[in-house]
Amino acid sequence: MNRAARAFWIGSPGHGEIRDVTLPDPADDEVVVRSLYSGVSRGTETLVFRGQVPVSQHTAMRAPFQEGDFPAPVKYGYLNVGLVEEGPNALVGRTVFSLFPHQTRFVVPASAVTVVPDTVPAERAVLAGTVETAVNALWDAAPLVGDRIAVVGGGMVGCSVAALLARFPGVRVQLVDADPARAKVAEALGVGFATPEEAQGGCDLVVHASATEQGLARGLELLTAEGTVLELSWYGDRKVSLPLGEAFHSRRLAIRSSQVGTVSPARAHRTYADRLALALDLLADPALDALITGESAFEELPEVMPGLASGEIPALCHRVRYPAATREPVTVPAAERLT
Repeated sequence: MNRAARAFWIGSPGHGEIRDVTLPDPADDEVVVRSLYSGVSRGTETLVFRGQVPVSQHTAMRAPFQEGDFPAPVKYGYLNVGLVEEGPNALVGRTVFSLFPHQTRFVVPASAVTVVPDTVPAERAVLAGTVETAVNALWDAAPLVGDRIAVVGGGMVGCSVAALLARFPGVRVQLVDADPARAKVAEALGVGFATPEEAQGGCDLVVHASATEQGLARGLELLTAEGTVLELSWYGDRKVSLPLGEAFHSRRLAIRSSQVGTVSPARAHRTYADRLALALDLLADPALDALITGESAFEELPEVMPGLASGEIPALCHRVRYPAATREPVTVPAAERLT
């Protein structure tokens, strides 16, 4: 089989390019995947694109199949949906999700791909990595029935968290964002919306995902006594100031972090595979299509990424479409497919 492929690389901070790749022959326990779609996680990936990963975080921020090193040249990304062309019979012809960068075809261990359920379209499955982050955040946050909750920051992660919270019984969920246009997304997800100035206080829990110190400070203001802010933002190399000398101590407020790189200690008995499989199952809900706010062809990535990084192209998840998305799928007898 033809082993040629093409990959998107950050050649230098703020500059992307597409490079030719020659794939290795797969081993018996590996699969060849032809990409259908990938997703650009605007928050993290644009920080990487701009070369703003702190030196102290170079190791922690490595993607599973990253090539190169920060700041550049580097091949980075982790939201890929593709079709298995070669590999074990149980996987050939299956649509799979993996944490692979933007590349037309690739070879990975069979254990690195997760079959996308038949109830989830490939186009929506690019959200799996972000919904997985939201699952882990809610394992950390442990919301209770009837809680009053604000999600501050209507980006990709914040909206994913709000979408999952909308399924909790009896909770009051409000998505808070400075952009009034996020109200339409909130409506599609089935949650309330407010600008920071209009947000309802008295919250038992605030999930912060705006990646701004103003958002975090406003989150603290929205809490009731002994409430908690769960911090999901990653600030890169920026310093953050907080008003911890006001009512922070007298109201016994708490700030705790959530990190997707490890399974929440509250669910230590669950594996990463469990978490990802749950995220994919949750993506059967068509309301989550609201998180995909743009699409472009793979070949356009060198021109699209600067626009995403600067905010010129507004986006939650920007979907990348590959030529294979319009081809006929590989077929295999149903009796040989993974069930």
